[in-house]
Amino acid sequence: MPARQFVKYTFLSVDPAWRRLEDERRASDKREFIAACEDFADGHLLRAFSLVGTRGDADLLLLSQAQNLERIHEFHVVLAQSGLMKWCTVPYSLLAMTKPSEYSQESRLEVRPAHGKYLFVYPFVKTRSWYALPAQERYRIMQEHIRVGREYPSVDLNTSYSFGLDDQEFVVAFETDNPADFLDLVQRLRTTESSSYTLRDTPTFTCISCSVERALGALDGAALTLAESL
Repeated sequence: MPARQFVKYTFLSVDPAWRRLEDERRASDKREFIAACEDFADGHLLRAFSLVGTRGDADLLLLSQAQNLERIHEFHVVLAQSGLMKWCTVPYSLLAMTKPSEYSQESRLEVRPAHGKYLFVYPFVKTRSWYALPAQERYRIMQEHIRVGREYPSVDLNTSYSFGLDDQEFVVAFETDNPADFLDLVQRLRTTESSSYTLRDTPTFTCISCSVERALGALDGAALTLAESL
């Protein structure tokens, strides 16, 4: 069985003043950023997403995964040394771990490499009354939730766990090539019994999958085409 992994979602917002720098300065900043990402990606999963046009408070998402929390820490230390990070803030940061699900045999211990054009991710917290229910009752309620999810096979789910590691209890991430399917799934899940035990499931991030290079290009005004977003 694969080892459990730490999963880190780092959302970056770039100061608009960076775009007014000389072309060569911006290019140098991006090269340093890419070099830090390539170093981590040599042996670890690293995925990039653009949020330009989908959020007003974040431009870029880096999803990193490693068995060792120190390795994720080291990556972000090196990343912070890049010229671009001098112009960035981190408005959102989500830390979690993979683990087997209590309710399904389909859960993963590793986040999959890129396989969908779009990623939808949000922190999730259940009510305390949920945890007061007997285990069998929680299992029964979640089976309806799982059945609804299976009605949308084009939408793939990765759930990671944050109990004690971060402010949320879960980080929920959906991947699909069709955002309409995800919208319909979420609307349908609102009608399930499990939804009444949701305390918080915002903010929600709509992300476009791409390479690190293309995500940085979008900061400079280079639009992502569908062919380039994978």
